[in-house]
Amino acid sequence: MATMKAKDTGVVAVNRRAAFDYELTDKYEAGLALIGSEARSLRVNGADVSTAWVSISGRGEAWVKEMRIPVLTHAAFGHGEKRDRKLLLHREQIEHLRGAIEREGMTLVVTRCYFKDGRAKVEIALARGKKKHDKRQALRAKASEREARQAMRRGR
Repeated sequence: MATMKAKDTGVVAVNRRAAFDYELTDKYEAGLALIGSEARSLRVNGADVSTAWVSISGRGEAWVKEMRIPVLTHAAFGHGEKRDRKLLLHREQIEHLRGAIEREGMTLVVTRCYFKDGRAKVEIALARGKKKHDKRQALRAKASEREARQAMRRGR
């Protein structure tokens, strides 16, 4: 029987905007509770995590909000494109995240979505919003780094 290992290790979606808009601190890997058509659609169509964020409910459950998984047209029963999806995390991790959100005013953003050993996973990060001047400073640092790399290449 053929295995799907090569496909399973691939990244489905990356939120490149998160590193620009937020100062990312702790990162966690969490499983995603999906229905069949969602898992298949992730493999075929990918996902959009650019606006995805995580909410922790009063019952101690973590939920991904605003993550877009396209609907399969030929699925027997479909799913809501932007429905809330439950995250599979340990209780201690959820309590640590809740404390950081409440005490420090941080937010949880989804940084990437991928398959690992056949299971859908998301990487979430605790994030603090950057101010406009921080973003400009990050752009300047990135530009100077790029110029230094180009100068090194020309010097060879």
